[in-house]
This record gives sequence, C-alpha cells and structure tokens, in this order.
Amino acid sequence: MPRATIIDVAAAAGVSLSTVSVALNGRAGVSEATRERIQRIADELEYSPSLTGRSLATKRSYTIGFVVQRSPEVMSTDPFFGTFIAGAQEAMTQAGYAMVLQLSPSLTESEKLYRDLAGSRRVDGVLIDQLRVDDRRIGLVRELRLPAVAIGPSQVDAPLPLARQSAADGIVRLVRRLVHLGHRDIAHVRGCLDYVHSVERRDAWLATVRQAGLEPGAEIQGDFTMAAGQLAADEILGLERLPTAVVCVNDLCAIGLMTGLQTAGLDVPGQVSVTGFDGIELGTYTSPNLTTFKATPAEVGRVSASMLIDLIGDPDREPWTVDVPLGPMVPGGSIAAPGHR
Repeated sequence: MPRATIIDVAAAAGVSLSTVSVALNGRAGVSEATRERIQRIADELEYSPSLTGRSLATKRSYTIGFVVQRSPEVMSTDPFFGTFIAGAQEAMTQAGYAMVLQLSPSLTESEKLYRDLAGSRRVDGVLIDQLRVDDRRIGLVRELRLPAVAIGPSQVDAPLPLARQSAADGIVRLVRRLVHLGHRDIAHVRGCLDYVHSVERRDAWLATVRQAGLEPGAEIQGDFTMAAGQLAADEILGLERLPTAVVCVNDLCAIGLMTGLQTAGLDVPGQVSVTGFDGIELGTYTSPNLTTFKATPAEVGRVSASMLIDLIGDPDREPWTVDVPLGPMVPGGSIAAPGHR
C-alpha cells in the first residue's frame, strides 16, 4: 500500500495543504478542534511527514552530528561507542532525529569536520565526547554557534550543557576493596592524561591509596586498549618489586594486562590482583572473570541526545548538567587477598 502523503490528509480532511502543515506542526492559525481532527485523520492514514518536508517547514536538518576521534580498529573492539550510539539513536528516533556519525584520526581533522558540519548546516547540533584537558572543540562550537552537549566526568574550559558520568566513585570503591583484602602495593595503569576521564580515574586511585595511609604503587602509562594492557604487563614485570594489585583504567586494558601476566607465567589473582572499569561483557568470559565497575553508556547516550534536542529547541537556555549514575560493582575472580592461591 502506498505511503500516505500530506495531499491524502488534506483531501480526507477537506482542507488545504497549508492548513494541514500548520495543524501538524503546532503553529497558530487553526482552531484546536480543526487541529485535533486533522491529527486524527493523519493517524488513521498512518501519515508521517518526510524529513525533507519537516526541514523545509522548520529550517532544521533534524540530524545530530557525532564525531568520534578513534580508529576503526579501536571502534571494532571497544563496545562503549556502539552502546553509546545505540542509546543516543533511541532518543533521537523518538524525537524524529537521525545521527550523522563521522570518524576522525586526529584532533585537527575533528575540528575541520565540526566546521564542515556547521558550514553546510547538515546538523542542528553536535555531541562532544572524550573531553580533553583544555579541549579546543568547546571554544570552536561556541565560535560556530553550533548547539552542543559535552559528555564526560566534568566540565572544562567554557560552559556547555553536560551529560556527566563520573568514574571516581567506582575507582574509589575498587581501591578500597583491594585495601580491605590486605593489598599494600597497588599500581595503576592509566590512560593518556590528555583526556579528562583518564585524569579523573588516576586522581581517584591516587587519593584513595593515600587516604588508606599507603604509598602509591607504580603509575604506568597505558591506554584504553588490550594492546596497551599487554605492554603494561611487560613494564610491570620489569619493576624492581612486583605490585600485589593493579587498578586499570578500563576493562580492555585490564584484560590485556591479565593476558600479558598469565603468558609470562604469573597467577592472577594469586600473585597479582587486577581490576578494570566499564563492566563490558567480555570481562565475564576471561579466566578468571574480571572484577570491575559498570558504566552505563547507553543511558549516557540517551540523556545526552535528549539534552541536545532540548537545547536545539531552546538555544538561549543556560547550560545545565545531568548526572547519569554508574551501575554496580561487578565482582569477579581477578582479585583476592595477597598471596592467595
């Protein structure tokens, strides 16, 4: 059966095309009774306005931009982005929006993509993820007058609406659990300190270890990948003293670290306990399964997309923040008391 058009609705209602447009777009110019009658007929005909038609009527593109500065290889292994995009897309679909997703290999290329998206008016707004310390993108979107919502643990540089999920509480609880088990030498494999969430997780580890009256263990440069975790294992094996526990910046890094340690013949958790962060499903299939803390990227996606749609509708609104709670701690077999077999 052919899809109903606005012409079909106008014919069934006995009104002009312009009257149907005014009624369905909620504009003044028709009585409430006429609006309700036209809406009822549109529902009966299962009519939905085309994106092109809506764009012409409202001068919006009904698309939202998301520039991901990651390689395709990382995207294929890190489930965060797919889960986040699924949550964001759910909120966008409900509001009649679509996503324009673009991958970028560098910050310079990302900035160029933002300029292109704004200049061509391909999007009504953008989501800014993976916040950096002194992030230039925040000043850029304000210069471009491009509605934007930032996603991260804290705000940086210039005020923007923020969908915030802090990892600090999760890292604190993981470190305290290790201290409770008797660990006194707790190392940390961190992410690049250009990123705000890497700094937040490193600082939470450092402060919690010191609050327990302990000297911080080794701090090892890593990344959010399994390959970085395996490289960190080599560095840990080269330390003068082997730490009894390692807090990793995320689950992929922790899984790579465990693999590297086990390949070298070490027992996890008998000789080294390991924790991650994110709560990805892969961690439940490792041996031992990973002790971690669960993030909720789908909910962060839904919240941030909803915030951006609200901002597009009210671009003069003052910046606001929505806190998205973490999930629970995920207990696993990757930690135990020091020397446990």
